[in-house]
Amino acid sequence: MLIRDVEIEGRGRVDVRVEEGRIAAIGRRLAGHAQVEGGGAALLPGLHDHHIHLMALAAESASVRVGPAEVRGRDELAKILRDGAPGEWVRAVGYHESVAGELDRWTLDVLVPDRPVRVQHRSGAMWILNSAALRTAGLESTDGRLWREDGRLRTLLAPVPLDLTGLGRRAAALGVTGLTNADPHPADGLAQTLSVLPQRLVVMGVDPPVKLILDDPTLPTPADLAATVVGVRPRPVAVHCATRVQLLVTLLALEEAGPVEGDRIEHGSVIPAEALPRLRRLGVTVVTQPHFPAERAEAYATEVHPDDRPHLYRCRSLTEAGVPVAAGTDAPYGTHDPWSVMRAAVARDVRERLTPRAALGLFLGSPHRPERPRRVAVGSPADLCLLHVPLQEALDALTADTVRAAYVHGRLITEPAPDHEERRERAARPGLPQALRGHRPMA
Repeated sequence: MLIRDVEIEGRGRVDVRVEEGRIAAIGRRLAGHAQVEGGGAALLPGLHDHHIHLMALAAESASVRVGPAEVRGRDELAKILRDGAPGEWVRAVGYHESVAGELDRWTLDVLVPDRPVRVQHRSGAMWILNSAALRTAGLESTDGRLWREDGRLRTLLAPVPLDLTGLGRRAAALGVTGLTNADPHPADGLAQTLSVLPQRLVVMGVDPPVKLILDDPTLPTPADLAATVVGVRPRPVAVHCATRVQLLVTLLALEEAGPVEGDRIEHGSVIPAEALPRLRRLGVTVVTQPHFPAERAEAYATEVHPDDRPHLYRCRSLTEAGVPVAAGTDAPYGTHDPWSVMRAAVARDVRERLTPRAALGLFLGSPHRPERPRRVAVGSPADLCLLHVPLQEALDALTADTVRAAYVHGRLITEPAPDHEERRERAARPGLPQALRGHRPMA
């Protein structure tokens, strides 16, 4: 494949030849017939989402959303959960206590007495089942609140329909050519199940790194965690750190076990300033979610301790301290759109905001080593994102509307779409949804 007249960062406007899934040549006026005319638009490495939960995201098509953005109050929650025929399962996701308070089996029985219901907390760590659902699962002796029991529920409940085809298509339209599935205990055969996706995949636990989950009520000692880390060496670890104490225990454990290349902190939800030198010394990469302070602002304002709020989901301060940083959407527990994450990173307060170029870089790291930036260069894999516009225009907008095509191993994975000018003309026509009419022009 010959891609004619594209802008590559640091090279200007050039042609790119792809052979056998890799970039074979870059230069001006390369010989041959062009299969793709770039027209001066930017050609980037494809975006890689470094932390996502693919099975949960694929199951959303068979679920109803009951988070703070969709539901307000007990009555609205009851109405959504009661929709459908009596006896049919209801699978609800995204719940947070700000909607209608704490849930348990008896609360759900009052709201929905005539069908089995299971509700997933927004954190993804807990399911709440009503009595009808617990009877089906053979778990009637519990209060219905099941903490980190996904593996067990998979064996007790009927499979959920998965829209993996739609997931892959939507990710491709965003310019995403790689996905890292971050489930801590992947089901048997998960890698094979996910292989239908067109993106390049990293499945934690099957591929390196090994995901380790920490919870404050069952937090190991640093010595115990270090022993666990030593037990999986030489493979790197990706440690889930959602609180200050989880981070501290992890850093002490990594110091005792000894870090290896590829070790990661997942989320880094609370990173106090005094931890920055230690993170740098260990060489660990923080894979964070800079969009959460915006998406969850209302909850964080009341639930996060005031001492922790200045340290939430650091970005700029990490990079200035010499700590490698990458990002994942954490979808479906956050937006699945990396461009939205980038905009959130740029809109942070002055201590943590990134430049648009740095925000884009959060998703340009190598699949197994997020801290290593990928470049469009001879010999590199042809996992590419072709835009409609030059790079500076794309950085000014940071929106998926600039994505024209995505390629994995040199193969087109996006569906044909209107060209950029046609998209802008459509957005300007009267009668279209407000979200489209008000879209910021690219030029």
